[in-house]
Amino acid sequence: MAVTLILADDHPMTRAGLVYWFARGTDFRLLAEASDGEEAWRAIETHEPDVALIDIEMPKENGILVTQKIKRARLRTAVLMLTSYRAQQYVLASLRAGASGFILKTTSLEELEKAIMAASKGCFYLDPKISRPSASSVKENLLSHREKEILALTAQGFSGKDLAEMLDISERTVEAHLGAVYNKFGAKNKTEAVLMALKNGIILLEELTLREGKE
Repeated sequence: MAVTLILADDHPMTRAGLVYWFARGTDFRLLAEASDGEEAWRAIETHEPDVALIDIEMPKENGILVTQKIKRARLRTAVLMLTSYRAQQYVLASLRAGASGFILKTTSLEELEKAIMAASKGCFYLDPKISRPSASSVKENLLSHREKEILALTAQGFSGKDLAEMLDISERTVEAHLGAVYNKFGAKNKTEAVLMALKNGIILLEELTLREGKE
């Protein structure tokens, strides 16, 4: 099934190029396009696409504000920021607002396709040309409350099945949250993510023995 999209960008040529690409037999279905933040929000609220591809700087409402609206409304739409700005303050502001990824307009179409697919599956995506935020920045800005909770419980030795039962969510959701944590840390697996979390004070060493003390 094709991934459904909304495209929001105030540059007509950027929109035209992407609309043409989406129409050329890709795995994406463009539901609507917008030239400003207000149009973007109306389109997203109406269609609730899988992914909203949003420019950060737009008239009326910027991409950060639109993203915050999406999260407040609890829509299932994942936000992928498409921008010319590579400074980390824009990356962190986007992710604090709830964006699932950040990709530059100078990227290749192949990279954009990867980013859209990652966002549609609930994974975090950061353009390879942007320096990944440090783990300490992740600690303060990037991990959601649920991601911190799942990482801490994972560090205690709980399995995905355990976490699904404890938190009343599916195992697939647990894995999606862990995958987002791995991507944000640049970790290859659970062990690396936990070690980085310990090193940067996201998890305390005492928490690793918490489960043993309860048994």
